[in-house]
Amino acid sequence: MPDIHVSAAVIIDAEGRVLVVRKQGTTRFMQPGGKPEPGESAVQTLIRELHEELGLTLDESDLHPLGTFISAAANEPGHRVVAAAFATSVDPGAVTVQAELAELRWITPADVATLPLAPLSVEHLLPIAWPALAG
Repeated sequence: MPDIHVSAAVIIDAEGRVLVVRKQGTTRFMQPGGKPEPGESAVQTLIRELHEELGLTLDESDLHPLGTFISAAANEPGHRVVAAAFATSVDPGAVTVQAELAELRWITPADVATLPLAPLSVEHLLPIAWPALAG
């Protein structure tokens, strides 16, 4: 299976909700982030993508590494996504839908069963945000 390398953010607000986004022309929600440009590190990719997609201005010190996770790609059948994931916390008022995003939502564990989510989110990233889901 071909691999798609990305950086992804687990963004949590003060109420413990997690931010997920949906790109234009897709149905599944996922953590914000994206693919690196030549020469970018994983954290540099994420800082650029969060600025382009959500209007956030973050420094490397704002992002806490969570590890690298592999799942089936949500929007590219037959591919795997290899995600360098980072955690941060922001004020929901600081984010706006920009660039290729169609929608964003702040979700709780109750939303997981009803929202179409990317495999990476369900299998790895949301259980980190909400350890009770890992059970």
